[in-house]
Amino acid sequence: MDTALLSKTAAAMVAKGKGILAADESAGTCETRFKSVGVECTEENRRAYRGLLFTTPGIEQHLSGVILFDETLRQKTSDGVPFAEYLKKKGVIPGIKVDAAAKNLPLSPGEKVTEGLDGLPRRLEEYFKLGARFAKWRAVITISGGDIPTHTCIYANAHALARYAAACHEASIVPIIEPEVLLDGDHTAERSEEVHEATLRACYAALAAYNAAPEYTILKSSMVVSGKSCPKQAGVEEVAERTVRVLKRTVPAAQPGIVFLSGGQSDESATAHLNAMASMKGLPWPLTLSYSRALQNPALRTWKGQAGNAAAAQKAFLHRAHMNSLAAQGKWRAELEKQAA
Repeated sequence: MDTALLSKTAAAMVAKGKGILAADESAGTCETRFKSVGVECTEENRRAYRGLLFTTPGIEQHLSGVILFDETLRQKTSDGVPFAEYLKKKGVIPGIKVDAAAKNLPLSPGEKVTEGLDGLPRRLEEYFKLGARFAKWRAVITISGGDIPTHTCIYANAHALARYAAACHEASIVPIIEPEVLLDGDHTAERSEEVHEATLRACYAALAAYNAAPEYTILKSSMVVSGKSCPKQAGVEEVAERTVRVLKRTVPAAQPGIVFLSGGQSDESATAHLNAMASMKGLPWPLTLSYSRALQNPALRTWKGQAGNAAAAQKAFLHRAHMNSLAAQGKWRAELEKQAA
């Protein structure tokens, strides 16, 4: 466990004005997204698309790191340079998704627990050799009525996240813990806040129980938004206020920073919410982003699997990254979106 390396990596991941690109979609998720723009989900198309994103000129000004999928970590640019090596030379830290996805939680209908702890230390050792310096593990927490999430679901996922984090520390890899409270449902923002607080309290209690130090850990948090089917949607300022209140109550000040997931929000909503939170005074940690769709959507829609569209797709990607870079500094304004990518 190289604590100096862990500290250096964690600080760089949340550098001012920079975010983390989540490009760790599984082949199945990639297929869904590619189908939406009429692209066949082959290994080569996945490599070409990710390569397009990573080789965007100037993207290192807005990205501190990229979360890769196992397949992608082993792939290369069109010039034959391993993606991890290419990113590192640009000053962008390579990371890796290490969980084995959420599976049905026994005796808890409608709830999931994330698997992947078996063999994790060995995999982390290999990923470190391949260049990964941080990792990600996603848990999913569903809100349904007043009974879900259950105590069982929250604690099962909290303990899995903590065991994963401890294994990462031992391997000198910074863990991103991602307990995502899903926005699916008709729950209010108030109910979302309750669940976020319960979930994060359990996560940090579990981290302490497994000796995983917050100093070497990054939280990837969902935002306290209304369920997408809720008739009354919380506004930007309410979302920011509720989210930061939960974080202040639960996340140790010793933690290097917090990144947010977009979780199915529209591109601009995710940016606006981040901007509102980053604008707040007296935060004990830096706030930034780790978006997937909210960074990639314009690029994917522009690319459509056509090499001739690559430059335009990179321009769209750079614009989205720039907008979120400004948001992470509390400097974004809606009118800036008119500067079309």
